Amino acid sequence: MDLRGKRALVTGASSGIGTSFAKELAKQGASLVITARRKDRLESLAETLRKDHGVEVEVIAGDLGKPEGAKALWDATEGKGTHIDVLVNNAGFGTKKPFVEQSWDKTFEEMQLNLISLTELTKRFSQAMLARGAGHILNVASIGAYLPTPSMSTYGAGKAYVRNFSEGLAYELKDTGVRVCCLCPGATESEFADTAGLQLASWKKVAYMSSDRCARIGLSALFRGRRNIVSGFWNSAAMFMLRFVPRPMAAWLSATFL
Repeated sequence: MDLRGKRALVTGASSGIGTSFAKELAKQGASLVITARRKDRLESLAETLRKDHGVEVEVIAGDLGKPEGAKALWDATEGKGTHIDVLVNNAGFGTKKPFVEQSWDKTFEEMQLNLISLTELTKRFSQAMLARGAGHILNVASIGAYLPTPSMSTYGAGKAYVRNFSEGLAYELKDTGVRVCCLCPGATESEFADTAGLQLASWKKVAYMSSDRCARIGLSALFRGRRNIVSGFWNSAAMFMLRFVPRPMAAWLSATFL
């Protein structure tokens, strides 16, 4: 996809898949707006992208885990006339802890970031894109969207929402110039596991997909008009096979292997 003359907004761009999205979009010629909480990392990434690809990069530090975060990001972009042609809703986190033991503040922050801010950003930017007759939105979910996830119940349920929301919206907008796609990554090289408190065996880490490959898969699906994509053949095959697994067993598999 030749994105010269286009501008992309990537949330959660300071690490992992978010950084890879920014690099891939810059490689395709897009100007960028990158956002996350850690401004120092964003500034470092912006400098690299400008040097390597000669694109314009704007840094906006902000916290989408707070109720006012999405509106603040809108005000700093479209709200002041900076049109966004490609939105990548990548920001999100999970925590591995039984629901009843997790603090409500942390649960609320997770739901705010993974669901509410994503939905608000999609709402605001899709309306602006629709008014212009063109745009692309990629919402990042997880293979957790396909099965119950014990000890990460809020996370898995939230990702199921993102998947269904994105596919429904994609259908609503199918006759417009605005395209929506959901990316469902499996195990991917990022800071997610450390943030979530996952204790991973070495054999599991060997099977991790690189964040760069995951980002390429997601963007390719978005620009090809797909409504949903699971990253990687084996992840996709596993999610297909889950159709034939009883729901109680699906919860056991998730608790055992994820």
